[in-house]
Amino acid sequence: MSDKYLVIIAGPTAVGKTALAIDIAKHYSTEIISADSRQFFKEMSIGTAKPSVNELSAVKHHFINSHSINQEVSVGSYEKEVSNLLDSIYTHKNIIVVVGGSGLYINAILNGFDELPQINEGVRNTLNERFREEGIEPLQKELLQIDPVYYQQVDINNPQRIIRALEIYHSTGTPFSSYRKGEQKKRSFKPVIIGLNTDREKLYHRINTRVDLMIQEGLVDEVKNLLPYKHLNSLNTVGYSEIFDYLEGQISLERAIELIKQNSRRYAKRQITWFKKVEGINWFDPNQKEDIISYIDKTISS
Repeated sequence: MSDKYLVIIAGPTAVGKTALAIDIAKHYSTEIISADSRQFFKEMSIGTAKPSVNELSAVKHHFINSHSINQEVSVGSYEKEVSNLLDSIYTHKNIIVVVGGSGLYINAILNGFDELPQINEGVRNTLNERFREEGIEPLQKELLQIDPVYYQQVDINNPQRIIRALEIYHSTGTPFSSYRKGEQKKRSFKPVIIGLNTDREKLYHRINTRVDLMIQEGLVDEVKNLLPYKHLNSLNTVGYSEIFDYLEGQISLERAIELIKQNSRRYAKRQITWFKKVEGINWFDPNQKEDIISYIDKTISS
């Protein structure tokens, strides 16, 4: 087999991507690249549901614990690093597995990412502060006013995406959509895209159970240690924002847990919506391991 293949395991949070990706990587004796933008950061483990020590040792993983929260990891820099990594792994492997729920990062691997200008750090901090104090609605209204084109394309309930677009505008005076050329880069691999999903009730139960487990494993202490860094963009995320609010006396722990579950379910819904638009994706239940392997075998032999 001379062709190179990239098997992408995508889907919503808590659906079972990690376990399946490890099984697939073992089956094909290959390595895993994470496309979960929260698992890059070594200081964030419990709240990002990273693979366990045993899982990480079972298969070689890349882009897990690869960066510190103080480091900026943009989609553009990730795309460049992954592109170089793929070239390196393909010298001795024909199949590589990518796993994650960050649609923008998976899209960057598949299609490339437009070059974006440097942004002013003060602008980002101001926008993050506005989001914490005023919520997402004023930011949504501002984006609609300054960049109606991108407003129609973006997930307007994702604060990080909205803040990213606003900080580009406030740093350059040019709308974010102007930088999005949408030119697809040529890739040396053939993608095999697996979407994982399951019954909504079952998925929501898995999410709720996972959040309870995170609390048992010490999520509150993990977040407490990160309080001095709460202004960082990497910590403006589900599971951390809610515990910060609890630690600062704004809500009870019970309410924080309830919000993490609710916001995780909403995030899962947005992920499913994103991945349903991906061209060439084939959907399976996470328990259909044998069917998925058969599908991959059939695809790479055709």
